[in-house]
Amino acid sequence: MTTPARLPDAASLETVLAGLDPASVDADLIPALAAAFPGFAFGVAPIDDDYWRDTRSVLRPDGTRIGELRPWMAAEIAKDSGDIKAVWLRLKETDLQITEWRGTGAFVSAPTGPGAADYLQIALGRETEWRAGPIVNPDYRPRGESELLDPSWPRTDQILDSDRLSGPVYRLLGRAGGAVIHVRSFLDRCGRVEREKREAKRPELERRVIRESGPGGTRETPFLDAVADYFDFVPRELRFFQDWEESSARPQRVFAHWALDARDYTHQGEREVGFIPRPLQPPKERLLMTPEASVHLLMDRVEAVDREIGLPFGWFFLMTHGHWVDPDVGRTIAEGLMAQRVRLPDPDACVLLRWADRSYGF
Repeated sequence: MTTPARLPDAASLETVLAGLDPASVDADLIPALAAAFPGFAFGVAPIDDDYWRDTRSVLRPDGTRIGELRPWMAAEIAKDSGDIKAVWLRLKETDLQITEWRGTGAFVSAPTGPGAADYLQIALGRETEWRAGPIVNPDYRPRGESELLDPSWPRTDQILDSDRLSGPVYRLLGRAGGAVIHVRSFLDRCGRVEREKREAKRPELERRVIRESGPGGTRETPFLDAVADYFDFVPRELRFFQDWEESSARPQRVFAHWALDARDYTHQGEREVGFIPRPLQPPKERLLMTPEASVHLLMDRVEAVDREIGLPFGWFFLMTHGHWVDPDVGRTIAEGLMAQRVRLPDPDACVLLRWADRSYGF
């Protein structure tokens, strides 16, 4: 498979999304993307992660929009010279209401080649605007300005379908530079940024020594002698895909099982590039290490996890995620492999032992 000539970009995607009819948005999403970007076999996977946008409007009962909540409320607070109680007493007697955008995540993916990292990922939010409630909580006086500018109390109430104002719509999520990524290119960026960070520290590290005191006195060891592989470090993001390529998981596509919560931003002058993998179909129960669990029992349990999620060696990747499978499970199985008490397919055994020697997690 070759990469189609035109890769989706944020501006073009936003145009496609803006043209979708809310009445048929879910059915129309993939056909619209395929029409705009020929050559891609797009698929979409929803994520169960409810969120609220910080964009709210002030509404009259007849549906007339007065304006955005924050600037409007800031002006109302100024009318009462910052007296929060006075603002609350005045506004709770009105019939004004506020709206709220609620959303859930969705990831669109499309392969661009045969490799594990050869695919495109687009992070979307599926959002609906609702009539959330009166302009202030009539039963509770706010303690400060922030509770008027950014109210959270309507979120505890069940919203009726009759309160829907607009949507659902799909929107590119502003995930710190990770809304649209070509995964292989993104991994190359991860590796390059990490190398550049480490190379920038080389002069300092060449001067650094580790001092150890012992019976014979103090011994000094150059840092780069003690940590000889410092410049060979491989970021966890690259290792995740390397392990996928070299294990029994390889025949299946990463995007069929995982979404990547990607980020690329600069904080205090330092570039941060990476992702957190999120399982699309996590197991129903976590696999935790217990004192009484033998390595043979753990083997039975990880095999059950693989069957449940439909992915050979899938338990390993859930373990690197850190929540669904306890890393101590992997360490115990690795010890069992080295003691020849249990067996894994040779590729999986190599991946697990490499991880046990230098573990990583998200």
